[in-house]
Amino acid sequence: MMEEKNVLLSVRDLEVKFNVRGRVLTAIRGISLDILENESIAIVGESGSGKSVFTKTFAGMLDANGFISRGDVIFNDAELVDTVVPMTSSRWKTVEGIREKLNRHARLENGAATYKEMQALNAELEARASLSPEDAQKLDDEISELVYQRTEAFNLKQTFDPHNEKAKIKETAAQIADYDARIKALQKHKAEMTEARKKEALADTAYRQQHERRMQELKQRYHSEIQQPIGEDILRRNETLAYEVYLSVGRYGTVKRSKCIRLLLEELRKAMLNGKDLSNDAVLNAVFDAVTFRVKYLDKTEDRLHGTCVINLAKVKDANDWTQIRGKRIATVFQDPMTSLNPIITIGKQITSIILKHQQCSEAEARLRALELMHKVGIPNAEKRFDDYPFQFSGGMRQRIVIAIALSCQPKILICDEPTTALDVTIQAQILKLLKDLQKEFNYTIVFITHDLGVVANIADRVAVMYAGQIVELGKVDEVFFDPRHPYTWALLSSLPQLAQKNTVLYSITGTPPSLYNKIVGDPFAPRNPYCMKIDTLLDPPMFQITETHFAKTWLLDPRAPKVEKPEIIQNIHEKLIEAFNI
Repeated sequence: MMEEKNVLLSVRDLEVKFNVRGRVLTAIRGISLDILENESIAIVGESGSGKSVFTKTFAGMLDANGFISRGDVIFNDAELVDTVVPMTSSRWKTVEGIREKLNRHARLENGAATYKEMQALNAELEARASLSPEDAQKLDDEISELVYQRTEAFNLKQTFDPHNEKAKIKETAAQIADYDARIKALQKHKAEMTEARKKEALADTAYRQQHERRMQELKQRYHSEIQQPIGEDILRRNETLAYEVYLSVGRYGTVKRSKCIRLLLEELRKAMLNGKDLSNDAVLNAVFDAVTFRVKYLDKTEDRLHGTCVINLAKVKDANDWTQIRGKRIATVFQDPMTSLNPIITIGKQITSIILKHQQCSEAEARLRALELMHKVGIPNAEKRFDDYPFQFSGGMRQRIVIAIALSCQPKILICDEPTTALDVTIQAQILKLLKDLQKEFNYTIVFITHDLGVVANIADRVAVMYAGQIVELGKVDEVFFDPRHPYTWALLSSLPQLAQKNTVLYSITGTPPSLYNKIVGDPFAPRNPYCMKIDTLLDPPMFQITETHFAKTWLLDPRAPKVEKPEIIQNIHEKLIEAFNI
């Protein structure tokens, strides 16, 4: 039986996109994953599969052009979620004002059904006076593609030598002019089609009169409904909501707190107007997420409000909130330690600055803690080397310093983004052992990003195999190594140099991963899959459960699929892997 562990990070239906040169690239496509306390989980896959992007979403480190378009990332950190807001008489007056406004807004719920009818009636009128969604989308897609092609041509033109490649510059300039003309023609065509639809709708006087009569009836009914008083249960709910509004913004300064209260009241008003079920936690969380994460009310005294946060890292809006999470609760160790360390600041100063930023202590205490961490990560003569600069350390020692910095605030999650790739093989083993040994002392969860299955075998409890922005196989390390079920996992294992026989060609996966600019139809691995079936080209497979802990996203696990044996090279590999990786 697998040891029961609490879920520390719950990812649900996560989708991450990037705006790249006028096009949208979908890097993460619907990932759902629970990461447990004190476990080591490895994320493996080829370059470009989305491993680093996935972890950056919950470390708050997405590039400026990246955004989370869908999904939730709930962080269940007991220390962060417990919230206490000190209260004064003026703050209680603010809470009372919030409650009164909620009670006024709550009358809108009485007319929510009628309001929806009014909205539907207006939407019907607008649809008759505009292009159909299909036609509009088709034209927009054509225009977007031309804009992209024009951008590519313009970028190409910039690379030509104006002295020696004048003909190419002239030819490309002509192409750009052609793209401009075609874009303008399509935009004009869209405007003309829209205007024609509008005139057609205006000419239909019978429909417009019928629409106006029906709208007047609905408005009269709505006005009558929202005059009705609200019940005792709604009054009690609004009192709790008022506490939750203040709890959710209590950590901010006066100006920001007032602004967020105003925004939350507006979001709650819109929710009541549309008849959303505010007794449903998921609905209420989503309403709060538009402004800040929700703090659920627990209890109160005269001088404090007490609640518990619902921390959705996919919806964090405030930079100051990220400072309480990134580094302090979720830390990262990167591939190259020299890019993580400031070359002109001493090692000791770099460690103590992080401790001082996130922990309440003096400089003397910070120095003692820094020295203790340097000892723990295996830096010899820590006292003497405290004032050394990064260039005075070897690669392995620099990586130990980076680990010390990452652990300086005792995070709950340590993301290791290929931290051993740039190191010598013997040093790799030392760093992996160090990470595992320190995990027992600091009780952190390791999320290890790598393409090296040898590293996975030595450090991971569970493995998530990623391909084209999706998790295609998930299981305990022995399940994924000894009983893999997805053809992509078969291909990765078959590529291990340790399995190659003398005088044979090392296996490599044919083809390339799909473009993530385009919508992928079917299984993304289908074009490279030697066991591809027709359904793989038509439908994206669901995640099939193999055991309590083992899952794979392949149609080969469907009961109707033909039985396919894994490749011969990875059959009976148990002994080889034990010998190669000492699992």
